[in-house]
Amino acid sequence: MNKHAIYHRPESNFCFATDEKTVVLRIRFAKGEKLDSLSVLYNSKYDIAKVQYKADMPFLCTDGAYDYYSATIKLNDPRLAYVFEFSSDEEKYYFCETGVRQSYDFSVAYYDSFQYAYINKNDVIQNVSWLNNAVFYQIFVDRFAKGSKKDESYINASWGDIPTPKSFYGGDLDGICQHLDYIKGLGVTALYLNPIFKSPSNHKYDIVDYYEIDEMFGGKEAFARLVKACHEKGIKVMLDAVFNHVSEGFYPFGQVMALGKESEYFDWFIINGDKITTEKDNYDCFAACEYMPKLNTNNPEVQSYLIDVAKHYITKYDIDGWRLDVADEVSHDFWRQMRRKIKAIKPDAVLIGENWHNSESFLQGDQFDSIMNYGVTKAFLDFFARETIDEKEFAEALNSQLIRYTDTTNNMMFNLLDCHDTHRFITEVGGDRRKLMHALLTLAFLPGSINLYYGTEILTEGGYDPDSRRSFDWDKLNDPEIRGAVGEVAYIMKLKKQPAIAHGTVKISSGDGYITIERKCEEQTLTLKLCSENYTIEGDLL
Repeated sequence: MNKHAIYHRPESNFCFATDEKTVVLRIRFAKGEKLDSLSVLYNSKYDIAKVQYKADMPFLCTDGAYDYYSATIKLNDPRLAYVFEFSSDEEKYYFCETGVRQSYDFSVAYYDSFQYAYINKNDVIQNVSWLNNAVFYQIFVDRFAKGSKKDESYINASWGDIPTPKSFYGGDLDGICQHLDYIKGLGVTALYLNPIFKSPSNHKYDIVDYYEIDEMFGGKEAFARLVKACHEKGIKVMLDAVFNHVSEGFYPFGQVMALGKESEYFDWFIINGDKITTEKDNYDCFAACEYMPKLNTNNPEVQSYLIDVAKHYITKYDIDGWRLDVADEVSHDFWRQMRRKIKAIKPDAVLIGENWHNSESFLQGDQFDSIMNYGVTKAFLDFFARETIDEKEFAEALNSQLIRYTDTTNNMMFNLLDCHDTHRFITEVGGDRRKLMHALLTLAFLPGSINLYYGTEILTEGGYDPDSRRSFDWDKLNDPEIRGAVGEVAYIMKLKKQPAIAHGTVKISSGDGYITIERKCEEQTLTLKLCSENYTIEGDLL
């Protein structure tokens, strides 16, 4: 037996409460470890010495390196103590905080049993139910549709031109509003808009004024109209919060440029010296972009300012959440404060971080509800586009992502094939419509929401930024083949409404050259079996 592979950690993705009396436990063994039995012995930490309740731990999944087992236990007391018991080759073992033992004395379990000392309600990750099966439609506003009558002197590209970093096409918020029926027909339940605040760029990630909706997009009235129209159609609205950095034209930064350390805003930024200079690394910025200076989110004044911005768009416009740009470079303390203030106003407003890596530290229920799930994106690219993994390895990669987080978090995960920061997925798969649809179908069967990047449904191609931000070709909808693709995407997106997919359990496995994803709830069981060539959906659609 490989004892070194056995792993469990309390109050983590291996032990988490879903409410004050329900705990999910997971334990890890080496892949292929032969177990005759596996269970958890548990009780209140004050009673486990006298009586131990027993729950079997069935196999959950494998990620290729390890096998995982899980049990959900209902408690009478929120103070939990537990020890794992298993047998292999007719030998019995116990696993506790001090490791693997061949015997265990429960009379002194208070020393080294695993414990969830007390399940406090405020420490339980709260589920935002609408996020569990949301279909987001992400729009890069300048590129979707023109609707407003406005000053168009800034436009320097014709609709359909291949974009450059400086291209302006004239898309706006009224253009989105005029196409909401089309968007809703795709099965969309939420909009995710790239930044819309006053900014000199087409992408708006260099913000000059957070309280102004850019006139290029139609201004405040156009935004108010859009949110109202979306809500009337049952579509939620999420905005892009660029709180890591600003434009060099942001007023406080201009004051620091002019006055140096004498400026009241000097500590709003991270500056090496007493003033801003042209020397390299004189001040922190986004990536290597000197025109986007980084905010010091450790500063209480900056924290208060940005949180007021976040609150403003919820209280004034009733938006439904924020996507948090470069979230992993902003202080945890700031996100904790922002969450408390936002959730106090609108508990079901979502906070979704742009994190490209393992983000357990942000997903403990005190900061984000979810992240952009690029780990899943990578697995999809490896299987469908690069073909560097087979069905078995694909299933294992997806299981690895699910094991990374709690069930509650997985059910709120923001899953995507592509976005404004990546190549278009249809381009990654060489224009293969079948592969795109198979990927969307697989993505739809995973727990959590799905992000449909504008134009995916009409097979819009594009390489890396800015090529992935092409204008929406509305004329393509006159093509019967494209209309067929749109219908196919709509069918797949609407699967998210099926009860088993919306809130059922998930089991991912492989065999006979297929990846199998089973979603199951009381009302329904649906099973997707998919290989590179074809797929089937087993079960009755409701």
